[in-house]
Amino acid sequence: MNRLKRLIPWWAKIAAKILLSRLPLPYRFWKRAGLFVHGNMDNAVSSVRSLLLHAQTAGLLAPGAQPPRFKQAGTGFKVLEIGPGDSLSTALAARLMGADQIWLVDSGPFASTALTTYHQLAHHLGELGYDTEPFARAQVIGQWLDQCQASYLTEGVASLAGLPDASVDFCFSNAVLEHIPAAEFRRFLAEHKRILKPGGVGVHRVDLQDHLGGRLDNLRFSERVWESALFRRAGFYTNRIRFRTMQDIFTQAGFVCSVPRCIRWDTLPTPRSKMQSGFAALDDENLLVKGFDLVLRLPAGQVAES
Repeated sequence: MNRLKRLIPWWAKIAAKILLSRLPLPYRFWKRAGLFVHGNMDNAVSSVRSLLLHAQTAGLLAPGAQPPRFKQAGTGFKVLEIGPGDSLSTALAARLMGADQIWLVDSGPFASTALTTYHQLAHHLGELGYDTEPFARAQVIGQWLDQCQASYLTEGVASLAGLPDASVDFCFSNAVLEHIPAAEFRRFLAEHKRILKPGGVGVHRVDLQDHLGGRLDNLRFSERVWESALFRRAGFYTNRIRFRTMQDIFTQAGFVCSVPRCIRWDTLPTPRSKMQSGFAALDDENLLVKGFDLVLRLPAGQVAES
C-alpha cells in the first residue's frame, strides 16, 4: 500500500483528497480506510515514547527514576498536549509520571473512545513498572479521563482560550504546529504564551515536508489557492511556515527558543523553479530543513498579557 501511494503523483493525490473530502462520511470511516488519519498515536508504545521523548528534551524527567517520572511530580505539575490525534494515551502516561492535571486539545473529536485501547496502554505501562491497577476500573471513557485528572477539548485554538492564565508547566505536540491554519497561528501563539507558566516549557516536533509525498510540492501554489477553504479542508493542508520564520515568530513573541534537533534534505526535493516566488527566493539553508524540534521557554518572572 505504501509503495502504491509513493507511485501516485502529488497532483493526483490533491485531486483525490479534495474529491473524497466532499463526501459526507465520518472520520472513523476515513481512518479505517487509511485516509485523513490524525497521527499514529493510537499505538500505545509510540504515544508513550513521544511523551517521554519530549519530556526528556525539555529536561523535565527526574534523573535516574525508573519508571520515568517528572521532576516536579506531586507539586501541582500540569501538562498540555496539543493535537493528541487518534489517542488519549497521554492522559494515563502523564498521570502515572506525576502530573496533577492534563489537558488534551485537538481541532475535533478524533481520539478513540474504546476502553480496550487504553487497557492495552495500561498493560504496556504496567510492564514499564507503573501501578496501573486503579485505572482498570473505569466503565466509560469519561470516567477514565476523570481518574487520570484529564480533560479532552476539541475546539482547537478556541479550546486553549478556556485554560487559565499561567497554568501549564509542560506543553508538547508531535507534528501539529504545521497544521494550525496560517490565519489562526498568531492567535495560537498568544494563547500558548498566556497559558504557559513563567519558567514553563513547550516542546514541539515540526514536520515541514508536504503531506502529499514528503517533498515541497505544497510550495508550488499561490497563497490564495493554498489558503482557500477547498484546500484547507482536504486533509493535506499545512500552513507552510518555514523553519526560520517559525523561530522568529516565537522569538518576537517573547519566548526563548532553541532547536536541539534539525533534519535536512541533501538537495531540494522539489525544484526551486516550480515554487511560488516567495518560497523560491528563500535560501537553501531554510528550504532544506524537513523537520525540527522547537523548545520554547517563557523566562521566569515574565507574565503574559491577557
